[in-house]
Amino acid sequence: MTDMTGIPLRSDLLGEEPYGAPQLDVPVCLNVNENPYAPSPEVVETITARIAEIAPTLNRYPDREHTALREALATYLKRETGVQLAVENLWAANGSNEIMLQIFQAFGGPGRTALSFAPTYSMYPEYARDTFTAWQTVPRRSDFTVDVQAGIDAIARVKPSIVLLTSPNNPTGTPISVQDIERIAAACAELPVEGAPGAHPVLVVDEAYAEFRAEGTPSAHTLIARYPLVAVSRTLSKAFAFAGARVGYVASSRAVIDALRIVRMPYHLSALTQAAALAALEHTEGQLSQVAHLRATREETASWLRSQGLEVAASDSNFLLFGRFADCHAVFEGMLARGVLIREVGPEGYLRVCMGTDEEMTVFRNALSAVVEELE
Repeated sequence: MTDMTGIPLRSDLLGEEPYGAPQLDVPVCLNVNENPYAPSPEVVETITARIAEIAPTLNRYPDREHTALREALATYLKRETGVQLAVENLWAANGSNEIMLQIFQAFGGPGRTALSFAPTYSMYPEYARDTFTAWQTVPRRSDFTVDVQAGIDAIARVKPSIVLLTSPNNPTGTPISVQDIERIAAACAELPVEGAPGAHPVLVVDEAYAEFRAEGTPSAHTLIARYPLVAVSRTLSKAFAFAGARVGYVASSRAVIDALRIVRMPYHLSALTQAAALAALEHTEGQLSQVAHLRATREETASWLRSQGLEVAASDSNFLLFGRFADCHAVFEGMLARGVLIREVGPEGYLRVCMGTDEEMTVFRNALSAVVEELE
């Protein structure tokens, strides 16, 4: 980091490092949970056409309510979850990261607390830090599942304004059933928020990897009609193979969505982003065409890892958490030396790999076998 002596940086940011996984030029990148399959030529052609169509209007601000995109997302979610939502129930932003930050801006802040279940996504405490929101966690069980009763007890004790559930969880891949999510939603609907008389916690269900879940598994979207303080966040970055476009979205009651509209920056979603997202959603079938294959790759890779004597966390995502290693960093470095970039993300003793192409997974297996043998 640059020497910041003499710069009036906030005291709570002193010594902090910017978030980010390593971006290294290696043959096989399996560290940031991307879809390894590029958009089809048909999608690229539609993106190009839509952007060409709006290019002459770029002297004007975009639709700040991105109504057409919200309509397209409602159509997609009806297909994917079976839940019919109105435009007023949806909101989009520059990746689900911005959605989460807006949630913390609207419902967090000084004197407020956010509660989640550790280990979980490492950006959550940074959203809390950046909005002066207190951060607390409930430990997951040894198999990384959520202890629902412990969670409900913690909500009653802490009185948070935001409760975060990630399903499938990152970095472990662990799902939580919609029945268990509903138990927590019901508790949130009854329990108070510290310093906000009459208010109840917003339950945020982060479904960034939901399209990779086992077929037939219901989404938390099915709870929104009964629990108006349930907000379900998703992204086009993962299953939709659209990470570079930075498009995330959230579904909830109109009241929650309107609260996010209060804190959003003016014209936060560019006309180019909206055009590209509409093009991707126009080709939903093609964009999601590799999801079943990646799901099968995950199961095959999990079986192979277990056959090597390694532990693998149950996963409904496009990645696997595996271990345990006496020296994770040595394994990470050994893989990197062989041109394979995976992730050191915790918990202790574990590494994470996202699913790549068939060729990339062959390289991964060969490299890991060689590294483990070398370190024995």
